[in-house]
Amino acid sequence: MSKRQEIRQRRQRERMRNRILVILLVAAGALLIAFAFIRPMVLQTQATVSATLSPVIVITPQAINARVDGVHLGDPNAPVKVDVYEDFRCSACATYTQNYEPQIIQAYAETGKVYYTFHTYLVIDSHDNTDASYRSANAAMCAAEQGRFWEYHETLYANQVSESAALFSDERLRTMAQNINLDMTKFNQCYQEKRYASDVQKDISEGNALNLTFTPSILVDGTLMQDYGKVGAAIDTALAGK
Repeated sequence: MSKRQEIRQRRQRERMRNRILVILLVAAGALLIAFAFIRPMVLQTQATVSATLSPVIVITPQAINARVDGVHLGDPNAPVKVDVYEDFRCSACATYTQNYEPQIIQAYAETGKVYYTFHTYLVIDSHDNTDASYRSANAAMCAAEQGRFWEYHETLYANQVSESAALFSDERLRTMAQNINLDMTKFNQCYQEKRYASDVQKDISEGNALNLTFTPSILVDGTLMQDYGKVGAAIDTALAGK
């Protein structure tokens, strides 16, 4: 083989390797793009299947030995006011509700030191373009109509294994209402007509006016807490100043 032929063949092999490399890179890029599009759909499908297969958890609600008035707990004339803005799909809200709120209610609302109020503040619906947080709030207000807001509130958070909208379907919200022995005829009528839409919107408007950006947002006498683990200490400080 002549030197010229050898050089020609070597160049042909190099061009072939380059073509194969380009093809492989294009294929890898296409796979990455496809994965980026498909992964969210797979995760959503998994969450939906999980929610469908997961039974609604039945709990024994916390006993509350304070005056209950809808979304309010305690004496309205208590020296300190605590306002809590939450989304029922918010995982941080579930952490607060399950690990901190019971002690605060027991130590302060039940002893007449704090007037404790829940407010709806929706943040997650806008992230996934659903209305699951809104429907959960609507259902909770219908439970409040029957004097059972706090039991339903606790049940919602107990069933929040993730922030998936599928966990808060109409069917599951109704099952939770049944599990706390609500009058289902009254509940269903209230829920279907969205009877408390204006109350939910009022809470949201108040939260917006306060420039809230996260949930749970907890205000002790109007002061926003950045660390909900320090709510008790903030209440003690407020009480000391009365």
